[in-house]
Amino acid sequence: MTEPLRVLLADDQTLVRTGFRLILGADGIDVVAEATNGTEAVEAVRRTRPDVVLMDVRMPEMDGLEATRRILTGAPGEPRVIILTTFDLDRYVYAALSAGASGFLLKDVTPEHLTAAVRTVRTGDALLAPAITRRLVQRFAQRGSDTAALHRDLALLTPRELEVLGLLARGLSNAELATRLHLAEATVKTHVARILAKLGLRDRVQAVIVAYETGLISAGAREAAQQPTEQA
Repeated sequence: MTEPLRVLLADDQTLVRTGFRLILGADGIDVVAEATNGTEAVEAVRRTRPDVVLMDVRMPEMDGLEATRRILTGAPGEPRVIILTTFDLDRYVYAALSAGASGFLLKDVTPEHLTAAVRTVRTGDALLAPAITRRLVQRFAQRGSDTAALHRDLALLTPRELEVLGLLARGLSNAELATRLHLAEATVKTHVARILAKLGLRDRVQAVIVAYETGLISAGAREAAQQPTEQA
């Protein structure tokens, strides 16, 4: 029997936590702890070891961004973090994604979307589509900014992996990548997995961020990426 999914709610608004707890509970998802600020969230994660954390950005004492950084330290068994925000293009959301969050949700999310999102990230998938992430990155990923940059050495990647990363960062799905590169979808999945492993990335969201922050993707490169490639 599969163990129930365990969630921690971190939000300084009681009504938000109550509403989310009722929605999750009705779908068989256990809320194992609640926190009203980032400090409480970090401590509660260590104490209860949830699968997923729903993390508000703006909280007193310690904000959700710093709490996310502290929770996602690379230790085994760390939870997935979903950022809660009232803005779909909040610069704090971009910084949280760079810090390792698996996606974000607006606080007016529907009950169905909320439960589906929690289950999605629990399986290891990123929550938001690469195209949405790309929009965030294009707006906020500027050199010299004070956001949490993902510095990675792309020299670790093969030419084919660089090509896959560039197309992935433009929002192509695995099926679209397979069509564009004349590869089997299983082969594309292998390339993506190797890219994440070589660069030490959590998911496709972080891969998109790396592609922009390293300069792999730029306005001038847009046309070249549209050309099909024949070599495997």
